[in-house]
Amino acid sequence: MPGAAGLRGRAGWRGRARGAPLPAAGSPPPRAVSRPPPRGGWVRLLRSSPPLRARPGLPPPAWSDGSPLLRARPPPPPPLMSISALLSMGRCCCRCCCPRGLWMLSAPCCDDRRMCVCPGPRRIGIPVGSSGLPLFSDAMPAPAQLFFPLLRNCELSRIYGTACYCHHKHLCCPPLYLPQSRLRYSPHPVYATFCRPKESWWQYTQGRRYASTPQKFYLTPPQVNSILKANEYSFKVPEFDGKNVSSVLGFDSNQLPANAPIEDRRSAATCLQTRGMLLGVFDGHAGCACSQAVSERLFYYIAVSLLPHETLLEIENAVESGRALLPILQWHKHPNDYFSKEASKLYFNSLRTYWQELIDLNTGESTDIDVKEALINAFKRLDNDISLEAQVGDPNSFLNYLVLRVAFSGATACVAHVDGVDLHVANTGDSRAMLGVQEEDGSWSAVTLSNDHNAQNERELERLKLEHPKNEAKSVVKQDRLLGLLMPFRAFGDVKFKWSIDLQKRVIESGPDQLNDNEYTKFIPPNYYTPPYLTAEPEVTYHRLRPQDKFLVLATDGLWETMHRQDVVRIVGEYLTGMHHQQPIAVGGYKVTLGQMHGLLTERRAKMSSVFEDQNAATHLIRHAVGNNEFGTVDHERLSKMLSLPEELARMYRDDITIIVVQFNSHVVGAYQNQE
Repeated sequence: MPGAAGLRGRAGWRGRARGAPLPAAGSPPPRAVSRPPPRGGWVRLLRSSPPLRARPGLPPPAWSDGSPLLRARPPPPPPLMSISALLSMGRCCCRCCCPRGLWMLSAPCCDDRRMCVCPGPRRIGIPVGSSGLPLFSDAMPAPAQLFFPLLRNCELSRIYGTACYCHHKHLCCPPLYLPQSRLRYSPHPVYATFCRPKESWWQYTQGRRYASTPQKFYLTPPQVNSILKANEYSFKVPEFDGKNVSSVLGFDSNQLPANAPIEDRRSAATCLQTRGMLLGVFDGHAGCACSQAVSERLFYYIAVSLLPHETLLEIENAVESGRALLPILQWHKHPNDYFSKEASKLYFNSLRTYWQELIDLNTGESTDIDVKEALINAFKRLDNDISLEAQVGDPNSFLNYLVLRVAFSGATACVAHVDGVDLHVANTGDSRAMLGVQEEDGSWSAVTLSNDHNAQNERELERLKLEHPKNEAKSVVKQDRLLGLLMPFRAFGDVKFKWSIDLQKRVIESGPDQLNDNEYTKFIPPNYYTPPYLTAEPEVTYHRLRPQDKFLVLATDGLWETMHRQDVVRIVGEYLTGMHHQQPIAVGGYKVTLGQMHGLLTERRAKMSSVFEDQNAATHLIRHAVGNNEFGTVDHERLSKMLSLPEELARMYRDDITIIVVQFNSHVVGAYQNQE
């Protein structure tokens, strides 16, 4: 773009009246500038371009105020830095902070975070629905050579104008008109940029006839698969003497974190002293300490509750005499699923106290064990031990802090016990268990085996109101939350909703300094009059397996918030059977062009002819939960964007997802029915 078609000098731009049209290409330069600026604009931002040089006999290029544009020695090339490091140079990134949607690097907007009501950190974020916008990730370093052209051409004000997640107006914003000097940021004389208002962007590009194309950083399919498969685990039940005696063929499990660290946990184990298999998912909140402890300990409490009196006596005698203990559980764990070795002795002593009480209560006369009662007692006893351990404390300061963290955080649990054709599901909280049933025509239907314990459950609301005085009927549940704070109405831990106020203050004052400095532990819920408001007692559901019952899905609420139960069962059923039933394509009210319909049909045909890329049913389900578009198919671009979100933004769009898919052996289930 020669001569006058380039960018004008500062005096020419600032001297122009606000809102006046830009000079047309080819018009004479402003009088304040003695000669047109060099080719390429005011300042070259890239080292890849030749530096500005003064011609012999002519004065060197300078701003209108006389400040030189050139240095005696060129600066070093821009270093390799992450996008977050570049964005951290600014003070504001919220559209609601900036009335004109500008990305202002040096504006004093929202310096006082106490006045700013933005829900998250001041980071640039890209909405999922904006398919045409680039997605920058903290974990994705980019050379500054790729980033500064966006600054120079004012692309950032256009790209990030709609990139903020905020629902409120700010009171800390500057007036609509800002001095242009406040919109400029020059970390180095050679690196300069000037962001113009959004409404003049069309004129800005037309007057200069160039614009940089935004860089799109998408994950490749191998990178997507690497993220999705990082936590997957599969287990196949071994066969004995050529015959599978278990009603469970195996299970697949996987996790996809949104929090850092992930607050979900999972567990699976085979009961060695009794028949059956235990599987469960645990959703933590206010940290992962409680969900970690429950995932380690709950299955031992359940297994002990299911043991006969004679076996409990053998275990206690072995501990008394110092002999080796009989193994109770065979764990099936992913390498990332760990145990807290520091607290193992404390956990064992609490478990031993529990089975000693079971020995004293059970005289050995009754041999029949009620599985439902055993599950309820195990849940309640573990929650009681978590509370008691926090009250007693420990001489070891690390263990003392650990047990307090477990007690003050919380976790929901959904556990399944499978023994032959007997399936029991114990649920505390809002995780779910869904049974996949294959009908005679080959279609799939979903059978819910658990109930959510939240405000959407009318029976749960009624239970809470009956457990507290009538004058608290309006304050027990506010804004669909327990005391206006907690979403699930049943959970482990969360002693702030169970202990009295005096007990909370006494434990916090005598606890370690780390706990005393935590504002959450000092906070007393509003309208806190008649605790406990929370319980860990599970709701147990029994189902007798049939040959048409093919699989069971246990998942935390992160899955059910994104997918309908019927879609979950259909996707898993089609994956396990390898069949896709050709149903009419539903577009959900969208206007679809002929080309889009052709693309959908082509994708369906490719899906029919190709094998599944996932070897794990839980991974396949997570891929659909995160990457499904409005047409019900996996969109790689959307999936890549969702997996590229930084930690601060990922939680805004989804929760941690933990899934266990249990596949049943229809032949064994049918044999059980024939024997009866």
